[in-house]
Amino acid sequence: MELSNFDKDLLNVLQEHLPISERPFKDIAEKMGADEKTVIDRLNELKKAGFIRRIGAFFDSNELGYTGTLVALKVKDGKMQDVAEFVNKYAGVTHNYEREGKYNLWFTLLSPNAKYEEKVLNEARNLEGVEGLLNLKAKHKYKINVAFKLK
Repeated sequence: MELSNFDKDLLNVLQEHLPISERPFKDIAEKMGADEKTVIDRLNELKKAGFIRRIGAFFDSNELGYTGTLVALKVKDGKMQDVAEFVNKYAGVTHNYEREGKYNLWFTLLSPNAKYEEKVLNEARNLEGVEGLLNLKAKHKYKINVAFKLK
């Protein structure tokens, strides 16, 4: 799928100017000189094509009292799918991804308190197929937002 100029403009607006309103897509449509149905239809097509993973707000988790950590798991061959699906069930797991190397499944976890974080880490450590876990605690935040300007 090739992006049209409308698609690029729509993606640019979504990245930095998503209105907080009852009908944000109607507001975007008006701003872009289109109608709400066109905007929603294009967003659905862009999501299906893999250009959009999620639409939603980003919050400063530290300001809300959450702590973050990056977790690396060493997962046995044949267990990756089961472990990834289990990890995804936890509230606070923002995403996970498979990587090459000894520690081959990484995920980020935002926790409201140390007790919850320890619970998740202990359960993940003891999942069938998990042979090791590294807890790479966040000490500094280096970025909080990335916007890709499409022309």
